[in-house]
Amino acid sequence: MTEPAREVLTWDTFGAASRELTTKIVDSGFVPDIVIAIARGGLIPAGAIAYAMGVKAAGTLNVEFYSDIEETLPNPIVLEPLLDTDSVVGKRLLVVDDVADSGRTLALVVELLKKHTDDVKSAVIYTKPQSIVAPDFSWRETDRWINFPWSTLPTISKA
Repeated sequence: MTEPAREVLTWDTFGAASRELTTKIVDSGFVPDIVIAIARGGLIPAGAIAYAMGVKAAGTLNVEFYSDIEETLPNPIVLEPLLDTDSVVGKRLLVVDDVADSGRTLALVVELLKKHTDDVKSAVIYTKPQSIVAPDFSWRETDRWINFPWSTLPTISKA
C-alpha cells in the first residue's frame, strides 16, 4: 500500500513561513496585545510570531483533540492549566495554532476568548480545505497530512 502524499515542513521553511505569516498580520494593521498559543502544536508558531512582532505578552491554552496520527477525540477539550481569562479582558488577542484541520479546536478557542474580549484574530501555518472556520491569517492551504519538524520524530524517553 502506498503512503499518502505528505506536506513536509522543515525547520528552515518554518522560519520563512512564520516571517511571511507575521508580515501578513502586520500588513493588515492588526497589533495584538497578547499572543495566545494553542498547545501543543501552536507553541512554536506562536513564539516565532510573537518574537517577529515584538509582542512580549504571551499565553497558552491547552486543548486536546488529536489522540494519535489522524485520530481524534469526539470533541476538542480544554485541559489544565487554564488560561487566566481575567487578564485578557478588553485586550486584542492573536490565537495561533499550527493547523486549522477540522477547525474545531480553533473555533472552540476563539469562541471561548470572545466571551472576554471583542478583538480576537486567529493565525495558523496551514489551513485545510475542510476547516469549519477560516483563520484570519494563514500561510498556506493543503489537503495533505502535515509533517511538522517539532512533532515528526519519535518521543524521547528513557529506556
